[in-house]
Amino acid sequence: MTKVLFAAAEAAPFYKTGGLGDVSLALPKALKAAGVKIRVVIPYYEALFPEKYRDQVKDLLHFTVQVGDKLQYCGIKTLQLDGLDYYLIDNQDYFGREGLYGYWDDGERFAFFQMAICEMLERVDYIPDVLHLNDWHTAFIPVLLKEKYYWIKAYRQIKTVLTIHNMQFQGIYDPVILDSLFKIGWQTFNEDGIAFYDQVNFLKAGINFADAVNTVSPTYAQEIQTPQFGERLDGVLRANQAKLSGIMNGIDMQLYDPATDAALTATYSAKDLTPKALDKAALQKAVGLPEADVPVLAVVSRLTTQKGMDLLLDALDEFLKKQAAQVIVLGTGDPALEHAFEIYQLAYPDQVAAQIKFDVKLAQQIYAGSDIFIMPSAFEPSGLSQMMAMRYGTLPLVHLVGGLKDTVVPYNQYTGAGTGFGFDDYQPVVLRKIMTLAVTLYHEDPKAWRQLQQQAMMPDFGWGKSAKKYQHIYQMITS
Repeated sequence: MTKVLFAAAEAAPFYKTGGLGDVSLALPKALKAAGVKIRVVIPYYEALFPEKYRDQVKDLLHFTVQVGDKLQYCGIKTLQLDGLDYYLIDNQDYFGREGLYGYWDDGERFAFFQMAICEMLERVDYIPDVLHLNDWHTAFIPVLLKEKYYWIKAYRQIKTVLTIHNMQFQGIYDPVILDSLFKIGWQTFNEDGIAFYDQVNFLKAGINFADAVNTVSPTYAQEIQTPQFGERLDGVLRANQAKLSGIMNGIDMQLYDPATDAALTATYSAKDLTPKALDKAALQKAVGLPEADVPVLAVVSRLTTQKGMDLLLDALDEFLKKQAAQVIVLGTGDPALEHAFEIYQLAYPDQVAAQIKFDVKLAQQIYAGSDIFIMPSAFEPSGLSQMMAMRYGTLPLVHLVGGLKDTVVPYNQYTGAGTGFGFDDYQPVVLRKIMTLAVTLYHEDPKAWRQLQQQAMMPDFGWGKSAKKYQHIYQMITS
């Protein structure tokens, strides 16, 4: 049985800022169900740790970690939840803050985190066959194992897998950290190692030094090897192509099930979609829109340019003037984009509802109650929302990139095939054209619409298949 330690900077249900948090909960659970011996290690952000889990946290041990010339306290706490064992790394100077990221000393915070992981393995008597690392916060560990902890005999057989969730975030710092934080030499500071335009790049280090590298969809694995999506590391990824793969993220098929979801006004299934109309009426009422029989197009997203919100705004005015439709937007993000959606709500009060907030229950009601789910992302490593929407018979309308391309089959008006709508050319006029196509189909061909909904609800997006692919990687690098 393969023994794995899964390391990440965040994990639901304790804390998450995006897809990494979701994956750090769901993937270890799926791997455990598939027979992998797995434990998870994350920081202990005490101020953010949910109250309902606090009494389950136990102190295991503590030691000091040398960070440059300083000896820093490192507490190891443990928690078992839903059959998964967690290690929580505690240092309040680094992790006792109101947020997860975005601090001037993030480089030092996650340098400590990575060294603490390495130094706890023997102490907790859990030396894995595979260290499964996630994003830049843990990507320097393969370098540490080879350059700092090589003298520990028990560590020499550890293999490393690096999963890249988003190429935009890389952990780039002045090379002085090699001495001032890690206390290692400069022998890896070269173009084939960790050097990146005279800086140290944690993510590049992981790509070059890990035994296997993957990202969270097959298409994104191809895209990041191009200048358009590679964030200046496309050449490094092409050089490491032999160990690079793409494994699609999944969703919890039991949690996201319209037949059993307690958050819904009415439950339904692909065999009987009629009750979905009650969820739509309840959604319209909840956001203050008229309960009209018009298609509801919805967004649940961070309101950023990466998510294509600027593109949607540019397409919206002409669309709303000409189409009998409603648009609901839920999320927070760039203040300018938030304000722009609020302006649209003022201009079109019967057609637009701008919910500038984070609301899990409303998000669930949107998945079920809307007709079309818009994801016009400029790039999308995996995406989870399109799969959730499809599960609820809400047709995704997506820019065909990354995981969106891997999960959504664009509607074919001649054969009736498809599970949603898609566009390639990233232009407002093209997005508006596809939105109009979708709305027209809704109004003019209810039978084709219902068939498309049923087709969208059929795919199995559960984590089981993905877990098997990760198992294959583990076996490949350890055999």
